[in-house]
Amino acid sequence: MASPRSPVTILLPPSEGKAEGGDGSGWDPHDGRFGAALGEARAAVAGALAAAMADPEGTARLLGVGGRRLERARTANLELVGSATLPASRRYTGVVWEHLDPASIKRPKGSVLVVSGLLGLVDINDPVPDYRLKMGVRLPDLGVLARWWKPLLSSVLHATLAEADVLDLLPGEHAAAWDPVAHRWCVRFESGSRAGTAIGHDAKAVKGLLARHVLCSPGPLPARLRSFETPGWRYDRTERTRSGSGDMPRTAVVVQVP
Repeated sequence: MASPRSPVTILLPPSEGKAEGGDGSGWDPHDGRFGAALGEARAAVAGALAAAMADPEGTARLLGVGGRRLERARTANLELVGSATLPASRRYTGVVWEHLDPASIKRPKGSVLVVSGLLGLVDINDPVPDYRLKMGVRLPDLGVLARWWKPLLSSVLHATLAEADVLDLLPGEHAAAWDPVAHRWCVRFESGSRAGTAIGHDAKAVKGLLARHVLCSPGPLPARLRSFETPGWRYDRTERTRSGSGDMPRTAVVVQVP
């Protein structure tokens, strides 16, 4: 069980938006912090994904894009092994990552791990190829990725997070890919008078700002969360709710204010 003095680890999803190009010697599924544990599984996903790209109509449905974005995604997915890489902090460019702005944080007071349909789990500094693949996708021979990854990711994450205070900012699709540890904090964003109504761009932006605040703030995780305030949003309260697994994760409620 993590203590108030434990290191802080933030769990984030990847973004659908990704920077193109890269450098390095080419992506190897066994690269990075978790390559030894997840390399074979990553290779299996990359192989199943490449095979799925053979059907043009099926590819469009699988990836959920069309036009030029579809062609870029298909090309990237067919050429994953050996392709150019960027650190996760530079590859992911969506709203959450834009507001996190990890490149500008010089001495982060914690770490960030990304739960990914292709990679399983990566450190924010790990090399990541250009790709497109959602965690909720069903791939031939593997099935739904969240379900396929779950036993392995649960094992790796439980070992990795054993001594950490965990801020879990994963959406449902990615949260389904592991059995969470009990010593984690979740966050609920409330807009107006109803819980859970902060969706879309606004909720993603404030999620990125919250992650940034936690990485830039000193002290134990509860204190970092309580001190969060940004124009239009602030920490409101902490709740505990028994989950289906019997644990009682703490939920920090962040509310939109006038």
